Amino acid sequence: MERTVILAALLALPGCTAVSAATNLVTMPVRAASKAVDVATVSQSERDEQRGRALRQQEERLGKLDRAYRTQSAACEQGDDDACARRDATGREIEALTSSQYDRSE
Repeated sequence: MERTVILAALLALPGCTAVSAATNLVTMPVRAASKAVDVATVSQSERDEQRGRALRQQEERLGKLDRAYRTQSAACEQGDDDACARRDATGREIEALTSSQYDRSE
């Protein structure tokens, strides 16, 4: 009797495995499509991270330009005409960066 039960259980196992394999085969295209959508789309948190990274990089650039502007202004006050031209160019770049920052936030 016990052998019959064990034999029946062993025969039933491959059937369960076959059903499981069939289920996996049927759901595979759905899982692949959802994975493709996940890869193709950008979540809100990812957009926030990208925006934060861009703002930090812009702030770093503005800091470097500000230091250069101050150095060039000091040299310009000492009579260095080239430093005056560089200071003016740096000032225009600072202005362009700050105006583009405010244009995006509106």
